[in-house]
Amino acid sequence: MSHSLREWLAFLEGKGKLKRVRKEVDPVFEIAALGKQADGICSLLFERVKGYAVPVVTGLAGDRELFAAAMSVPVEGMLEKLAAAVENPVPCRLVSPDGAPVKECIIRENIDLLKMLPIPTHHAGDAGPYITAAILIARDPDSGVRNVSIHRLQVTGPDRLGILILPRHLWHFFGKAERAGRPLEIALAIGVHPAVLLASQATTRLGVDELEIASALLPQPLELVKCETVDVEVPAGAEIVIEGKILPGVREVEGPFGEYPRYYGPAAPRPVVEVTAVTHRRQPVYHTIIPASREHLLLGGIAREAVLLQTVRQAVPTVKNVHLTPGGSCRYHAVISIEKKHEGEAKNAIFAAFTSSSEVKHVVVVDHEINIFDPEEVEWAVATRCQAGRDVFIVKDAMGNRLDPSSRDGVSDKMGIDATIPLNLPGERFERISIPGLDKIKLADYLE
Repeated sequence: MSHSLREWLAFLEGKGKLKRVRKEVDPVFEIAALGKQADGICSLLFERVKGYAVPVVTGLAGDRELFAAAMSVPVEGMLEKLAAAVENPVPCRLVSPDGAPVKECIIRENIDLLKMLPIPTHHAGDAGPYITAAILIARDPDSGVRNVSIHRLQVTGPDRLGILILPRHLWHFFGKAERAGRPLEIALAIGVHPAVLLASQATTRLGVDELEIASALLPQPLELVKCETVDVEVPAGAEIVIEGKILPGVREVEGPFGEYPRYYGPAAPRPVVEVTAVTHRRQPVYHTIIPASREHLLLGGIAREAVLLQTVRQAVPTVKNVHLTPGGSCRYHAVISIEKKHEGEAKNAIFAAFTSSSEVKHVVVVDHEINIFDPEEVEWAVATRCQAGRDVFIVKDAMGNRLDPSSRDGVSDKMGIDATIPLNLPGERFERISIPGLDKIKLADYLE
């Protein structure tokens, strides 16, 4: 099965980016602690997890270069390829169960998730073990169109999961099913290629199938196979699939859980998934995403950047690049570079950024020669090209993100900063100092 998790792990190992942990580790906190220490440095494959025969992997893509490699493009072309995939999805290919590795083992009875799978507990305040890297696949009850997303899933019983569903496409599907008094059939695929994970985070209009976006990101169409107990298709090369139903009219307490802003999402009554079957490869590998890790932040951030770039480009055609910063949890802080031709373009870019996602909270616009991936460069532009009374503005009481603890139940103020050089000022005032030959001289050549 090409373009599977296993193929990706082989690629990482060949690049020296995968390290194997052969010492026994505890799924409670120890996996998360070690994964956090390796964050952005390498992926970890835990071969011996206490109480389990199933290994655990984390940190599949801890930097932008790896996500670009997963899409077979250079970093500079990553956002363009993702945007093109959203606009031009490619149909998937349905295969028979006989040709699907995820069907090698099928369990329909006596399901106990915590006995079967090494599901970690990540943070001190978490309510318990959480599935964090499963793509959830569901169908619109009316149109039948698939939707793919990632949700936090608390294991609350042998075959029971609590789920946080934000007011997006899955919530819309579940609302339709619940109003009709029916459960919503879903499947959770764990252990897929990073391009499939990335596609699940694409911001699209209702009715676009994210699995077809994944097909467009890969060299060949994504292979799917039908589930055993629900009317859903899943990646045939996934390591593990959990089939189930979100129950209508049922709410149970889920949470707290350590989220991407590095705070705990609070406990509350939330929908419940009842598991109906589990299928998996022989000797499967379990994938966990450590919350607030580079893998977690970039997974959501890169997909949002693709939308941000396209949205800003409509307002300011000379936009050069966009970046959702790690310090802003790859959600809240955007930096945009433009080649300014007219005064006011920076502010137009800021307004466009706010419309690209309700999560965007603070936006800085800089000139095109500023490296927007270097926080020191961006801060320097703000320090030397911005006057607060002229270049900073605030929009009060806009829709934000409920996971931002400073928001008022999701209502948030927004701030824009124009850190571009005013066009009416003499250029020599902003000429950067430079040392001729700096990029060619090597200090090591002068040291004994």
